[in-house]
Amino acid sequence: MAKLNFGGVEENVVTREEFPLKKAQEVLKDEVVAVIGYGVQGPGQALNQKDNGINVIVGQRKNSKSWDKAVADGFVPGETLFEIEEALEKGTIICYLLSDAAQIEYWPKVKQHLTPGKALYFSHGFGITFNERTGIVPPADVDVFLVAPKGSGTSLRRMFLQDRGLNSSFAVYQDATGKARERVTALGIAIGSGYLFETDFKKEVYSDLAGERGTLMGAVQGIFAAQYDVLRKNGHSPSEAFNETVEELTQSLMPLVAENGMDWMYANCSTTAQRGALDWWKRFRDATSPLFEELYDNVAKGNEAQRSIDSNSKSDYREKLEAELAELRESEMWQAGKTVRSLRPENN
Repeated sequence: MAKLNFGGVEENVVTREEFPLKKAQEVLKDEVVAVIGYGVQGPGQALNQKDNGINVIVGQRKNSKSWDKAVADGFVPGETLFEIEEALEKGTIICYLLSDAAQIEYWPKVKQHLTPGKALYFSHGFGITFNERTGIVPPADVDVFLVAPKGSGTSLRRMFLQDRGLNSSFAVYQDATGKARERVTALGIAIGSGYLFETDFKKEVYSDLAGERGTLMGAVQGIFAAQYDVLRKNGHSPSEAFNETVEELTQSLMPLVAENGMDWMYANCSTTAQRGALDWWKRFRDATSPLFEELYDNVAKGNEAQRSIDSNSKSDYREKLEAELAELRESEMWQAGKTVRSLRPENN
């Protein structure tokens, strides 16, 4: 475990240098890692482990789209792909990667197969942290831990195939075997993490829920929409409004921020842009801080968790979701974006 300085604060970090793949393979050599669910995180984590030489199987409902996807990805029915309950029985480490709502639904079946010495693995602290709402309370004689990649399963897989790594957080909730920390670290490396930083289940879910609703997805879409609408109302064309709002940010500026930081990006743009950005960023911070405070308070009180449970458990959730996504997809801004993306040289 390395101690690194993050802006003046020392934190524990696991790197591939100190915990190489070979060590992870050794730790997991006698394990059967059962990935339950093949939706958002399942494919990336399962395929990366498979390619890294880990004994991984997938549990999924038969005759579902996800089952067919697992087959297309190379998992073999009866050998490395099973119905959920059979995979639960075979697995020594259960990677519980169903949606939060589905985790609640399947928990009674999962719990039956958590025999002493097994491990229960999450990629989100939701089910455990809000267990008074989810009912997910593991037996005392199993290890419970998480590895949470800081990005989608698609990104995890894509970066793995590029010999890169998505950073992940990790946490141990329950160490029944005395080997939980070693097991979770090995899994973090095996799924393709670039490095691992330490947290706990509560902090992981609080930061995750706040981040998804904030700068990662909710806030950024809201800011995009607000700026785009102002430009359009003032006579700018859809292509100009989209390019100045989204395309320049995602294609030009954010890659520079990712590579070298915001200060470097500021230093390498025009002096007019520098001046404007430096003059306005604190005003945006001050304007949005109350909203972020309200958001975090709702997360901490469990309101966001309950809203997700209530909404996502409804039988018509998928239909309502599609309607909400269609509103985004069919908006002028994202229709303009579709055309802009088609004009990128790499797409021609």
